[in-house]
Amino acid sequence: MTITRNGKPVAVVVLHTSITDEVEQIVPIDPLETEHRAEVLRWLTQTTDVFRRVSSPVEPSRHLVSYFLLVDPNDGSVLLGDHVKASLWLPSGGHVEPDEHPADTVVRECQEELGIEAAFHPIVGAHPLFITVTDTVGSDNVHNDVSLWYVLAHSSDAELRVDPREYRSVRWWQPDEILAADPVLFDPHMGRMLSKLGRLSQVSQ
Repeated sequence: MTITRNGKPVAVVVLHTSITDEVEQIVPIDPLETEHRAEVLRWLTQTTDVFRRVSSPVEPSRHLVSYFLLVDPNDGSVLLGDHVKASLWLPSGGHVEPDEHPADTVVRECQEELGIEAAFHPIVGAHPLFITVTDTVGSDNVHNDVSLWYVLAHSSDAELRVDPREYRSVRWWQPDEILAADPVLFDPHMGRMLSKLGRLSQVSQ
């Protein structure tokens, strides 16, 4: 027998509450993140249907994504991949599967896309640092991603097994390189994420 609460299986209710708690704990860096966080919290109060299903058009049209930025603790460099579909330099990540916690998505995608075990950065732990709401690019099936950005610790000298279906190539960037480059090469929120990560690093020192 499936136990339900308010017409939903208990497991779904607990997961939805956990995701809402994660979003509530994010401290915005600027007015745009404040707006995105509030928008996502409103969305979470309106539906528990937050996981993408394989369909065309994409259902639901808005759903959760887990991004994760690999940071080398020794020199502060970050790993970005030349994404096949988006044609942008992006952090790794992917859609949160039905009944999957976003942190578990990070663990799964880290193995699938980069061939390594996820090691959450001690500065944040297994919690998102940043939240964004963005329409996708590079696809006929345009949809809206609610992205939770996690931070992992990984040495730039360590071997990666990159999935060629996801990335043409990957490289380690210094944050200053990214901030000095043309912003159209990256996720539109990349500079803000680096600024937030930099401020947090300074506070923790």
